[in-house]
Amino acid sequence: MASRHDYYNDPNAPQANSLVPGGSALVVDANGAILMQRRSDSGNWSFPGGIMEIGETLEQCVVRETKEETGLDIEITGLLGIYTDPKHVIHYTSNDEVRQEFNITFYGRIVGGSIAVSKESTEVKFLTLGELAEVPVHETVRLRLQHHSEQRRSPYLG
Repeated sequence: MASRHDYYNDPNAPQANSLVPGGSALVVDANGAILMQRRSDSGNWSFPGGIMEIGETLEQCVVRETKEETGLDIEITGLLGIYTDPKHVIHYTSNDEVRQEFNITFYGRIVGGSIAVSKESTEVKFLTLGELAEVPVHETVRLRLQHHSEQRRSPYLG
Protein backbone atom coordinates (compact mmCIF):
# COMPACT_ATOMS: atom_id res chain seq x y z
CA MET A 1 0.00 0.00 0.00
CA ALA A 2 1.23 3.48 -0.88
CA SER A 3 2.27 5.66 2.05
CA ARG A 4 1.16 8.79 0.18
CA HIS A 5 -2.21 9.48 -1.37
CA ASP A 6 -2.95 12.62 -3.38
CA TYR A 7 -6.48 14.00 -3.54
CA TYR A 8 -7.49 16.64 -6.06
CA ASN A 9 -10.97 18.13 -6.33
CA ASP A 10 -12.21 15.20 -4.24
CA PRO A 11 -15.11 15.92 -1.86
CA ASN A 12 -14.10 12.84 0.16
CA ALA A 13 -10.55 14.08 0.74
CA PRO A 14 -9.44 14.37 4.36
CA GLN A 15 -9.17 17.87 5.83
CA ALA A 16 -5.69 19.40 5.58
CA ASN A 17 -3.88 19.72 8.91
CA SER A 18 -0.51 20.95 7.64
CA LEU A 19 1.02 23.47 5.25
CA VAL A 20 4.69 22.94 4.41
CA PRO A 21 6.69 24.98 1.85
CA GLY A 22 8.20 22.81 -0.83
CA GLY A 23 9.66 23.07 -4.29
CA SER A 24 10.49 21.02 -7.32
CA ALA A 25 12.72 21.20 -10.37
CA LEU A 26 11.65 20.96 -13.98
CA VAL A 27 14.83 20.03 -15.83
CA VAL A 28 14.75 19.63 -19.62
CA ASP A 29 17.49 17.96 -21.66
CA ALA A 30 18.71 19.06 -25.11
CA ASN A 31 16.01 16.92 -26.77
CA GLY A 32 13.15 18.38 -24.75
CA ALA A 33 12.75 15.36 -22.44
CA ILE A 34 12.00 16.10 -18.79
CA LEU A 35 13.84 14.73 -15.75
CA MET A 36 11.35 12.62 -13.79
CA GLN A 37 11.46 10.23 -10.87
CA ARG A 38 9.01 7.45 -10.13
CA ARG A 39 8.08 8.02 -6.49
CA SER A 40 8.44 5.03 -4.20
CA ASP A 41 5.64 6.33 -1.94
CA SER A 42 2.93 6.61 -4.61
CA GLY A 43 4.20 4.98 -7.80
CA ASN A 44 3.58 8.20 -9.75
CA TRP A 45 6.15 9.92 -11.92
CA SER A 46 7.02 13.39 -10.65
CA PHE A 47 9.61 16.14 -10.73
CA PRO A 48 12.37 15.87 -8.14
CA GLY A 49 11.81 18.08 -5.13
CA GLY A 50 10.85 18.24 -1.51
CA ILE A 51 10.34 20.43 1.52
CA MET A 52 12.49 23.20 2.93
CA GLU A 53 14.74 22.73 5.89
CA ILE A 54 15.47 25.49 8.38
CA GLY A 55 18.48 27.52 7.29
CA GLU A 56 18.03 27.16 3.54
CA THR A 57 16.23 29.06 0.82
CA LEU A 58 13.62 27.30 -1.30
CA GLU A 59 16.03 27.39 -4.24
CA GLN A 60 18.72 25.68 -2.12
CA CYS A 61 16.10 23.13 -1.08
CA VAL A 62 15.27 22.28 -4.69
CA VAL A 63 18.96 21.94 -5.62
CA ARG A 64 19.56 19.69 -2.57
CA GLU A 65 16.46 17.56 -3.12
CA THR A 66 17.24 17.11 -6.82
CA LYS A 67 20.73 15.87 -5.93
CA GLU A 68 19.38 13.53 -3.22
CA GLU A 69 16.63 12.10 -5.42
CA THR A 70 18.32 11.91 -8.84
CA GLY A 71 22.09 12.14 -8.31
CA LEU A 72 22.21 15.24 -10.52
CA ASP A 73 23.55 18.68 -9.59
CA ILE A 74 21.44 21.53 -10.95
CA GLU A 75 21.30 25.28 -10.91
CA ILE A 76 18.03 27.20 -10.87
CA THR A 77 17.36 29.04 -14.14
CA GLY A 78 13.79 30.29 -13.82
CA LEU A 79 10.33 29.88 -12.37
CA LEU A 80 7.52 27.81 -13.87
CA GLY A 81 4.97 28.67 -11.22
CA ILE A 82 3.58 28.72 -7.72
CA TYR A 83 1.11 25.92 -6.94
CA THR A 84 -0.93 26.30 -3.74
CA ASP A 85 -4.34 24.92 -4.68
CA PRO A 86 -6.28 24.09 -1.45
CA LYS A 87 -8.22 21.46 -3.46
CA HIS A 88 -5.00 19.39 -3.66
CA VAL A 89 -4.19 17.64 -0.40
CA ILE A 90 -1.62 14.95 0.22
CA HIS A 91 -2.28 12.33 2.90
CA TYR A 92 0.77 10.65 4.42
CA THR A 93 -0.61 7.50 6.00
CA SER A 94 2.48 6.81 8.11
CA ASN A 95 1.77 9.75 10.42
CA ASP A 96 -1.72 10.85 9.28
CA GLU A 97 -0.41 14.22 8.11
CA VAL A 98 -2.62 15.83 5.47
CA ARG A 99 -0.84 18.66 3.67
CA GLN A 100 -2.38 21.32 1.52
CA GLU A 101 -0.34 21.68 -1.65
CA PHE A 102 2.40 24.29 -1.44
CA ASN A 103 4.89 23.88 -4.27
CA ILE A 104 7.00 26.32 -6.19
CA THR A 105 8.30 24.74 -9.38
CA PHE A 106 11.58 26.09 -10.70
CA TYR A 107 13.30 25.46 -13.99
CA GLY A 108 16.74 23.94 -13.55
CA ARG A 109 19.78 23.06 -15.61
CA ILE A 110 22.17 20.16 -14.99
CA VAL A 111 25.66 21.24 -13.99
CA GLY A 112 27.06 17.88 -12.83
CA GLY A 113 26.47 14.48 -11.29
CA SER A 114 25.01 11.35 -12.83
CA ILE A 115 21.57 9.77 -12.63
CA ALA A 116 21.05 7.60 -9.56
CA VAL A 117 17.96 6.15 -7.87
CA SER A 118 17.35 7.03 -4.21
CA LYS A 119 15.19 5.53 -1.46
CA GLU A 120 12.49 7.99 -2.54
CA SER A 121 12.35 6.73 -6.11
CA THR A 122 12.22 3.46 -8.02
CA GLU A 123 13.33 4.95 -11.36
CA VAL A 124 14.90 8.20 -12.55
CA LYS A 125 15.06 9.14 -16.21
CA PHE A 126 14.25 11.73 -18.84
CA LEU A 127 10.83 11.29 -20.44
CA THR A 128 9.26 13.08 -23.38
CA LEU A 129 5.83 14.66 -23.08
CA GLY A 130 4.51 11.80 -25.25
CA GLU A 131 5.98 9.19 -22.90
CA LEU A 132 4.60 11.07 -19.90
CA ALA A 133 1.10 10.83 -21.37
CA GLU A 134 1.36 7.02 -21.04
CA VAL A 135 2.63 6.66 -17.46
CA PRO A 136 1.07 7.39 -14.04
CA VAL A 137 1.43 11.11 -13.30
CA HIS A 138 -0.75 12.99 -10.80
CA GLU A 139 -3.12 15.61 -12.25
CA THR A 140 -1.31 18.47 -10.53
CA VAL A 141 2.00 17.45 -12.12
CA ARG A 142 0.21 17.16 -15.48
CA LEU A 143 -0.94 20.77 -14.96
CA ARG A 144 2.70 21.83 -14.51
CA LEU A 145 3.69 19.87 -17.61
CA GLN A 146 0.93 21.67 -19.52
CA HIS A 147 2.18 25.04 -18.28
CA HIS A 148 5.69 24.09 -19.40
CA SER A 149 4.47 23.03 -22.85
CA GLU A 150 2.63 26.35 -23.24
CA GLN A 151 5.97 28.19 -22.96
CA ARG A 152 4.39 30.84 -20.75
CA ARG A 153 6.01 34.26 -20.63
CA SER A 154 5.23 34.68 -16.95
CA PRO A 155 5.02 32.19 -14.07
CA TYR A 156 1.75 30.53 -13.15
CA LEU A 157 0.33 31.87 -9.89
CA GLY A 158 -2.29 29.68 -8.28
